Amino acid sequence: MDLFFKYAMEEAKVGLKEGGIPIGSILVRNRNVIGRGHNRRVQRNDPTAHAEIECLRNSGRIGTYVQTILYSTLMPCYLCAGAVVQFGIRKVIVGESRNFGGAKEFMESHGVEVVDLDSQECIEMMRVFILSNPNLWQEDIGKK
Repeated sequence: MDLFFKYAMEEAKVGLKEGGIPIGSILVRNRNVIGRGHNRRVQRNDPTAHAEIECLRNSGRIGTYVQTILYSTLMPCYLCAGAVVQFGIRKVIVGESRNFGGAKEFMESHGVEVVDLDSQECIEMMRVFILSNPNLWQEDIGKK
């Protein structure tokens, strides 16, 4: 398992332990972690506190996102994909997209390389969460 993807998984597990949605994200440049975050919509009562957004917030002002890679345990939604495109992140590595298809085509249409690891650990973690928390999941993806 890639070290940075491992860090994203750690973030997802922290979010789950906090009573939130198990999605984690890491921003990397030149093999250095710049920021990390996990979904905190529940914990902060903030509909925009997605893992990728929290990761970018925690990264602070870094000037340019050229040569950064964003890792996420789940395919980014349109909100997070919009941030990827807006800031010029050129590569996104995701744990899985089976439980949520997200906005892969949107990112790719804007020149972002998207790598889906199809991680069984991610797939199972999200599957169990969704089955255990269907209303919260529907709210998170804007279907409720």
